[in-house]
Amino acid sequence: MNQSRMGAFAWWDVIISIIVVIGFIIYEGKRKGMRHLWIPIIASLTVGVSLALPLFLLFRQVHLEKQERHQV
Repeated sequence: MNQSRMGAFAWWDVIISIIVVIGFIIYEGKRKGMRHLWIPIIASLTVGVSLALPLFLLFRQVHLEKQERHQV
């Protein structure tokens, strides 16, 4: 991480991306009244943003479709 400036920049990019994605998951998840937000958060910390964001968007879409079905 500290071997070169490029390595440090790459790690900062990863860390900032994870922070932003976790913030988005918490904000949007609470706004929509979603449950199980810990799953994409854990995914972001273990695998990365490339799993966490699509997983959260899938959960969000399923949640929205369930809400839509219950309103009809």
